[in-house]
Amino acid sequence: MEFLKSSKLYSIFTSKCPVCHKGDMYCESNPYKISSIMDMHENCSNCNKKFKIEPSFFFGAMYVSYGVGVAIAVAAFIIAYFFIGLDRNYSFLAIILTLAVLFPLIIRISRNIWINFFVDYDENAAKQTHKN
Repeated sequence: MEFLKSSKLYSIFTSKCPVCHKGDMYCESNPYKISSIMDMHENCSNCNKKFKIEPSFFFGAMYVSYGVGVAIAVAAFIIAYFFIGLDRNYSFLAIILTLAVLFPLIIRISRNIWINFFVDYDENAAKQTHKN
């Protein structure tokens, strides 16, 4: 992923700070640790960017989550029904199982996409190191 280092995709898929791409956004790197799935650092450890830009900022990520979920559900159905050849009922079961397994990732990816809509990469911030 090093070739994507200064792109929004890097920040989205690695859960790194959207400004410097160095600091971690989440307290727990494992999204499948359900008890801390939404726990985020207040600020980036590298550039000190505040992640929660305003109260309830990440409510907008619910809309992104819906879109990501629908895209994954359609892909799961197409794979199950057309490529694997399951009947319609089993294909819908494949959708449910796929969404259940990927739910923690969908939540994190949606939050990452949402914050990257509003915050841009800054090469200068990536070069500096924040001292507490």
